[in-house]
Amino acid sequence: MNKVWSKWIKATAASMVLVGAVWGSGAASTVKAAGTQFSDVKSSHWAYSAVQKAVAKGYVDGYTNGTFKPDTSVSRAEFVKMVVAAMKLETTPASGKWYVQYVNAATKAGLYASSDFANNDSGWNKTMTREEMARVAARAIGEKTSENDKWMYLATKSGLIQGVGKGQLAPQGLTTRAQSVVIIERILSVNTGTELDTDLYATGAAEILWHGTNIFTVMPEMFVTPDSDWKNKGKSSIEEMWNEKNMTITSKDGLYQGKLDALIAIDLADPSDPNRALLGNVNTLKWDNNTIMDNPVKGNTNSYVLYFKGKSVFNKDIKKYNPSYVGVKTEVSGFGSPNINAFYAGKLNKSAKIFSKDPGDMPAVIIPKSGWVQTSDISIKLQIPAGGSLFFEQDLIRLRGTR
Repeated sequence: MNKVWSKWIKATAASMVLVGAVWGSGAASTVKAAGTQFSDVKSSHWAYSAVQKAVAKGYVDGYTNGTFKPDTSVSRAEFVKMVVAAMKLETTPASGKWYVQYVNAATKAGLYASSDFANNDSGWNKTMTREEMARVAARAIGEKTSENDKWMYLATKSGLIQGVGKGQLAPQGLTTRAQSVVIIERILSVNTGTELDTDLYATGAAEILWHGTNIFTVMPEMFVTPDSDWKNKGKSSIEEMWNEKNMTITSKDGLYQGKLDALIAIDLADPSDPNRALLGNVNTLKWDNNTIMDNPVKGNTNSYVLYFKGKSVFNKDIKKYNPSYVGVKTEVSGFGSPNINAFYAGKLNKSAKIFSKDPGDMPAVIIPKSGWVQTSDISIKLQIPAGGSLFFEQDLIRLRGTR
């Protein structure tokens, strides 16, 4: 009987430890482990350094069995508690759930707004997504925006968030304990003046997610204008000069509509560019100068390509509106030639359309990184595929460039 009673006591104690590890100590996820060497976070683990720092600083702990459980998801409340504790924000004991004091501190510091999600138990106990983590992280370093889909861009551009694969963000992916401490350590670094390395591919993907293009991530030296141009228009940065609302164009009579889903910039000099696959075999592509038909893109890879990923939403009068365009009709201006005769002779010294087999079969434009001159405002436009009084165009972006 004593042996049975002893086994019951041990089992009950083990259960209590497990419950404490999941829900106890106000952290809602962990209890202290002896020391900081965890059996599941070896020195070769990608988050090892961050885990060591986080535990040493005391804003997260391990489990009593000597594990850290780096791949366990965290709730919104758990993540916010860690951020508040790591940033040493002032908390005041509050009645109710364990996380209330941390939520109050986060709200006061601007890390959480009631418009993010409901401030109730159901809201706070949901697992935090990477997109939500990016929002809190960006706010924690002082970033601001009224556009909810811009937070991931701000977080990746500042180096807080990196991709889960080449050019992959997984915004709806769940936040893990390892990811949490890595991001929080980056927050603390930025707030002490450290400039972080950034994941260019992740930033480009986040820019597309935000406003439908990655031109400012991939080719920022091409799209420039005096700061006064965007500041005088109430913009917070040059990136906001991109007119996302103009990505849909409708004819005046309502019989045609085209839509640009995304304008994707590709760096041909980077064989690892995640969007290069949109072009197929680059070695078979040609650029069009309206004279010579076999100008190869191969050999001109020190260039960018603008790939227009779009479609004709509807065309109710194909006699008025040309249906032959692949995607939606576009125009790129400003990247001119210093020697047009050389261009016609086969030298890529200005922007040009590219194609696979026949001109017009690919919605893309190639722009050499050097050798061109600015001949007008740098602009990208959507156009109605018709002539005469039916024709009009609208700017996606217009910049003064360096002139």
